[in-house]
Amino acid sequence: MPRAATTTKRQPKAKSASTSSVPTWADETELVGLVFDLEATVSASLYSHYTIGLHAWFLDQVRQVDPELSAYLHDGESEKPFNISALEGQLLPSGKQLKLVANQVYHWQINALSPKVALFLKQWLTFLPPTMELSGTPLAIKQVNIAHPPTTYAQLLKSSNHQSVVNLSFVSPTSFRRKGHHFPLPVPENLFHSYLRRWNDFSGISVETEAFLKWVDESVIIHQHRLESMKVAAGKQGSVTGFTGAISLGLSKAGLANTEFTQLFYALVRLAPYCGTGHKTTFGLGQTRLEWVEQNSATTAQLLTNMLAERIEELTELFTAQRKRKGGDRTDKIASTWATILARREMGESLQAIADDLQMRPETVKTYVKLARRAIKQQGE
Repeated sequence: MPRAATTTKRQPKAKSASTSSVPTWADETELVGLVFDLEATVSASLYSHYTIGLHAWFLDQVRQVDPELSAYLHDGESEKPFNISALEGQLLPSGKQLKLVANQVYHWQINALSPKVALFLKQWLTFLPPTMELSGTPLAIKQVNIAHPPTTYAQLLKSSNHQSVVNLSFVSPTSFRRKGHHFPLPVPENLFHSYLRRWNDFSGISVETEAFLKWVDESVIIHQHRLESMKVAAGKQGSVTGFTGAISLGLSKAGLANTEFTQLFYALVRLAPYCGTGHKTTFGLGQTRLEWVEQNSATTAQLLTNMLAERIEELTELFTAQRKRKGGDRTDKIASTWATILARREMGESLQAIADDLQMRPETVKTYVKLARRAIKQQGE
């Protein structure tokens, strides 16, 4: 497989995005990945759940340029045709929050999975704002480069570069939904169902899901894995049990006899870095590389978001049990909302920041904090 499609390289520092040449590609492009070099102009605190802010900033950029596309990205019930990463770079601990370091460069990735989003990115880069604002902190956009080369689904399918063993690394926490619960294991059937859903939604080359997944279950072999599980706060509410690490896969001799599914298998492997793996990829989960990445110890950001996720889960269980005893309606929804708001408040986030992320009035958030604290107090009496 081409090296450019298998790994994201840090690019050398360059002049600002407003004056440097910007990447471009053909209008027919369906898939492309971009990496942004962002420089912190000042040192500032950043809450551990900051990927919500990255998600919101990008969607607001879309709204300003293409309201119709923005509405689809917000409200579309299909798979989302984009995903983002968290920030890569020096994030230092600062109490229960993270610290952006002045003059440090951070790397952030956006991937497009459909022609409309790829075309939007191409046009957007020609008048990109000089800064991104994240939790009130400006980050100068210094440079934008190609992370995953522009391509189409048909080109992914036509490639004849088939390796006997393929490596997939999950460089941000990754999880699936199974029977109403999180499933933090890269079982081949779950992996390729995740990729096939995006393929069927955006490629225009639809595949019968049940037959292919049966072939995956019978044909895909796990040669090696190195995985670690952790809880993370993801999306606007609640927590997710996910995994990071790497896995090596191959095909059985019997599986190779089905040339059509073998070709699709390798196409979906090549799709993985673009689409990510599992759910909540638009909030930074499931970032995937086509190489074996050795797992380092958990970063400060991961440890803090793990602490936040565990607190959200603890509070959700407490509030759910209380409301069920009282016969309350909408038990799970309210318990999750209270837990998310109180846990984030305990981590030092402002009422305004929480309200903005959850699209609620600050007065409502303040009321929920009071109700949640009162419920905890009643539990202790």
